[in-house]
Amino acid sequence: MRKRKCKIENDLRKSKGESQAKLFSTFCLLFFLSLIFAAPLGAVRIKDIARMQNPGEIQLIGYGLVVGLDGTGDRMGSQFTTQSVANLIKRMGISVSPTRLRTRNVAAVMVTAKLGPFAKVGNRVDVTVSSIGDATSLEGGTLLLTELSYKGRTVYVEAQGSLSVGGFTAEAGAFGERTSTNYTLVGRVPGGGVVVREPPAVNTAPTTLFLSLLHSDYTTADRIAKAINQKFGEKLATPLDAGTTSIQVPADRRDTAALIDFVSQIEAIQIVPDSPARVVINERTGTIIIGQNVTVSPVAIASGNLHIEIKATPVISQPHPFSKGQTVVVPEMQITAESEKARVIALEEAASVSDIAKALNALGATPRDIIAIFQALKEAGALHGELVII
Repeated sequence: MRKRKCKIENDLRKSKGESQAKLFSTFCLLFFLSLIFAAPLGAVRIKDIARMQNPGEIQLIGYGLVVGLDGTGDRMGSQFTTQSVANLIKRMGISVSPTRLRTRNVAAVMVTAKLGPFAKVGNRVDVTVSSIGDATSLEGGTLLLTELSYKGRTVYVEAQGSLSVGGFTAEAGAFGERTSTNYTLVGRVPGGGVVVREPPAVNTAPTTLFLSLLHSDYTTADRIAKAINQKFGEKLATPLDAGTTSIQVPADRRDTAALIDFVSQIEAIQIVPDSPARVVINERTGTIIIGQNVTVSPVAIASGNLHIEIKATPVISQPHPFSKGQTVVVPEMQITAESEKARVIALEEAASVSDIAKALNALGATPRDIIAIFQALKEAGALHGELVII
């Protein structure tokens, strides 16, 4: 009786364990299926291909001085540098004639920065510092307090701090021997700008939002509008043109918190953007990028290399004995031409990118050969796509 009872308990445990294992397997299967079918292949978030229109960034500019340079600053020819240093020292109670100053450790610079539309007082921004005099390097310098304004009017940022140039320059010798790594006349001060005035206020309760595509395309704009309308179950989005989509904000979402949530949901929507059929070629580097939608009509491609070699062998010509002739060197020219056997590949109709890649690999074509092949395909009218050479 006891053995039978133990057997029943073991069977129950075994059955329970198998049920849990099956349940776990089913859960894993459903989880992976949800990952696979959660979004269509090639889908991206709207926030990655478009942005909400707003007043945008404000471009700021200012004039300043970089000090502490190791003899690589502006020379006497940069009068604005010596005058600026003289004015700076005068404000500190010391009067010095600009002609008496030596500014080899000071450089005049233009300072630029970008200020976002939602920047607040106290926020920090990166600033870029560029030499405008005849300094040879800004390495090791420190930017003195500089006001950055919008079109020379309102000051929004004050910048100061040590420069980072990411390189070095060294000179030696009487003939101006010089070695340098990277470019040292432009530097950055990470977080060196402090916002002292907020940019113009943004309307926080708009009735209409405008979504701008980073790359204009009618098909993508239409897909975005349809995806937004499907997400919220009502017609809120309307494509205005290839680059702009108008979105009506529902009445119950116009306060700040609800609007932020509304925009966040729009940005998280995934769509499949349409891409133009385009082949981009960089002849300088031999780089070729083929777009997904590029196709080729039925065509046969033959490729072969022609090698021409010209060799000059010097031949010494001696005059006859007791003659008044002179020994001369006469080059003997040898010209050889060798042509490789052409390899022919046939492409079927509407060949895809993978078909094109396989065909070119089968030909053993080099990047230069591929560039010539694509140019010939375009001339033959067999390449269905835009050919861009940069």
